[in-house]
Amino acid sequence: MSAINNIPEKTIERLSEYRRTLLSCHKQGITHIFSHVLAGMHGITAVQVRRDLMLIGFSSDTKKGYDVKVLIEFINNILDSENPINIAIIGMGHLGQAITKYFNSKGLKLHIVAAFDVDEQKVGSEIEGIPCYHMEQFEDVVSQLDISIVVISSPTRVAPSLVIPIINAGIKGVLNFTSAPLNFPQGIVSQNFDITTTLEKVAYFVKEGDESNT
Repeated sequence: MSAINNIPEKTIERLSEYRRTLLSCHKQGITHIFSHVLAGMHGITAVQVRRDLMLIGFSSDTKKGYDVKVLIEFINNILDSENPINIAIIGMGHLGQAITKYFNSKGLKLHIVAAFDVDEQKVGSEIEGIPCYHMEQFEDVVSQLDISIVVISSPTRVAPSLVIPIINAGIKGVLNFTSAPLNFPQGIVSQNFDITTTLEKVAYFVKEGDESNT
């Protein structure tokens, strides 16, 4: 765990992206890949790829390039826990259901095991194969199912009211998909991901590019 804490956040993000690319290559029967090829697939430099891999102690770049299978396993050891990590989704609207369907089809050691909502038509049912509980049961279910991470896909107006229940339940990590930035005390890893802001940022640079070409 301490080794991971010493790796920059951006490097961790790229390692996850490398692994997805490498897994795709492995499925295609590709056994080796050069750093500049991996870099080109991610729009970065070969120096950056080599630097990231050196940070995790991987440097077996032969004349044939990196061994794809070996590198996948090496990254697995860095990113994955020994045991699967259980996740819950708060808010089972269209986004919550899409997230559940996507992650539970990837075969990762990240398992969505429960969902929470206040809609009586959803509570007590299974959505995408996951049982949906009422938020009143949140702390009990988190304890029973050993849930470590929650993904918040609730309506934005509801998000601030979830902070205290999440803290009280002993959750260790939060991924917030609402547009309300949430702050948690030290000891809870949190990431705010505002889709609207991200899309507007992309649109801004598209606009700037169009204007510079006129």
